[in-house]
Amino acid sequence: MNSSTKNENKIVKFWDKTALTYDKEEQKDREIYQQIITNVKSHLKKSDVVLDFGCGTGTFSNTIAKLTKKVHAIDLSLKMIEIAKTKAKDQNITNIEYNHATIFDDHLKASSYDAIFGFYILHLLDNPQKVLLKTNNLLKPNGIFISVTPCMGKRNIFSSVLSVISKLGIIPPFKFYQLDGLEFLLLDAQFDILEKNKLEKTSNQYYIVAKKRTLL
Repeated sequence: MNSSTKNENKIVKFWDKTALTYDKEEQKDREIYQQIITNVKSHLKKSDVVLDFGCGTGTFSNTIAKLTKKVHAIDLSLKMIEIAKTKAKDQNITNIEYNHATIFDDHLKASSYDAIFGFYILHLLDNPQKVLLKTNNLLKPNGIFISVTPCMGKRNIFSSVLSVISKLGIIPPFKFYQLDGLEFLLLDAQFDILEKNKLEKTSNQYYIVAKKRTLL
């Protein structure tokens, strides 16, 4: 087993272990959740087919399903997916499909989605450029990618402590983006930014809507 596989297994185990706690913590952030949903609604149509990647325990996916034709939702944590499926069943949501998968899974086809969501996922990616290019590939022409990402800024004592904790395997590794760096990643992956704003009552969480660029 190579070091990359070992690190990936560590990350999966972390999210599996914290799945129940994660779900409870999500419920505490209802105001932020409502902000995101309110913003997202203006970009969705009832005929849309969407992908929620890094869907966690399905809090966003299940709500989005009520606004669209079909939702495919994926996460690398099987425990997260199990909880999400249970919540969808309890809410009698039938137009959602949960899969234990990554965005590179073969069942995800090019030009299939009107919108893709990446909530609180970009800062956790080992290779965000590769993922964003794949995201672009999965979108239909003029499709949109909507993300929410913490931008922690430049490294400081706090970030150094987090880095040490991460290296010890206590938490997964993550990136300390600044907003302009995050924008550059999206532009470099052939997206045009339509909307960006800092979520209210947060110090560093940015909501960005990016459109798949039309190539001439």
